[in-house]
Amino acid sequence: MSRLLWLLPVLAGGGLPIWAQSAPPSGSISSQEEFFDIYAEHPRLFLGSQRLRLLRRERERRTMRWLQFETLVTGGAPMPEPGFAYALFYQVSGDVVIGQKAVDWALSPRAADLRQLALVFDWCQPLLDDRDREALAARLRARADELEKDSSLPARRSRVLAMAALAGHNSFRPNRFFENLVKQWWRGQIAPALKAGRDAIPRDDSFPLLEILHVVRDNLQIDLREDVPFWFKELPIYHLLSYYPASYPAAENEYRIPALKRLGEPDTRRALFSRAAELAMVAFETNAPETQVLQGWLMHDRFLLRGALGIPYEFLWANPYQPGLSYYHIPLVHHDPKFGRLFVRSSWEEDAVWLGYWDGQLQTFQDGSPANLKLDASQPPLSFPDVLVATAGLAARCEIRLEEDQDLLIVGLKPHTRYEFEVENLELFEMKSDAGGIVHLKLPRNKSLDVRAREAAAGQS
Repeated sequence: MSRLLWLLPVLAGGGLPIWAQSAPPSGSISSQEEFFDIYAEHPRLFLGSQRLRLLRRERERRTMRWLQFETLVTGGAPMPEPGFAYALFYQVSGDVVIGQKAVDWALSPRAADLRQLALVFDWCQPLLDDRDREALAARLRARADELEKDSSLPARRSRVLAMAALAGHNSFRPNRFFENLVKQWWRGQIAPALKAGRDAIPRDDSFPLLEILHVVRDNLQIDLREDVPFWFKELPIYHLLSYYPASYPAAENEYRIPALKRLGEPDTRRALFSRAAELAMVAFETNAPETQVLQGWLMHDRFLLRGALGIPYEFLWANPYQPGLSYYHIPLVHHDPKFGRLFVRSSWEEDAVWLGYWDGQLQTFQDGSPANLKLDASQPPLSFPDVLVATAGLAARCEIRLEEDQDLLIVGLKPHTRYEFEVENLELFEMKSDAGGIVHLKLPRNKSLDVRAREAAAGQS
């Protein structure tokens, strides 16, 4: 399976793929004592001095992202997230009129989105008089209390933003909140689950997670990636390979559509926040090879988020000056044994055939549409440049022929179970399936083989 090796020595320096290496992400502070108080001046959410300089330079240069953002905001286009959009525009441009629109929205009865309320409170401090500041702070605290029992990641993200924004206001100290976030939620629940191969952070929660990562690192100097470095090294490549190949043309821009178990019309909102997550990944770690490949994937103008919902995210997180590497040279197969998922493409072109196996479901995409496949013997093997994929039902007994660069992957077996494999002209051997019931076999190539698989007598181990 030659393409399963990392093909760019410049990325990994030879040897194992970069995401398979065990070195922790840069910026490690694990040897330092951790503190959970926040004393930084506003703005402290996402707009550090370096990013703010970049965004203001984008405005001065009249780049296409700024021009699109400016056209929508100053042209009176309805902004789906007005607090976020107007407050960001104010921070970059200094336009008090637009900034006041953000404040007015935040103080209006209809403003209930805690995330946006926190951004307005943090980014529009110079526009708040004492009365408005107290009113907005009270609304933030009340809304945060309402979400306290909501365990979803978006709700937790919003509370993180609110606590960081309120830190220091009337001597408010959310240090206990952040200590619990880091030690009990992240290190006590999420990191152990990820280490055990449980999908504690679904793909669709990538963006709220990235916002939490940014807030915690920017304000507490704690890099949460250190607790599960392998997961974060895999994340960019997982994102890339789990898109359907064909782009989706919408009125505002083209979208790449993430694979979805339940088939239906493309969800452009989901696609938008998938891209926002990837932009935030690159912003968080600009030097890692896997995020440089992701940057190469992101910097195509036809996918630039141009709509009223997407352009604030695009403008905030994109860095067109960041070098990117071509994704055309990365492997076409992503097999993650720890989480038991597999994604395969025939090429990086938009007319490629794609296969995905995750959560026990097998799906393909070809000729412009996805289809769910059965895992029984009625499903013939699926051939790709690097792999031949067979189902568990077929593998009970099948005849296959592997081409020069192909390995055999069998999907749909029982997870974490030992199987016996009988292949003609080879001795009987055992292999253990991964967390999703996948087995990866290297067998003789360029010849027809009769393959039989059965659960080992010892049963599940």
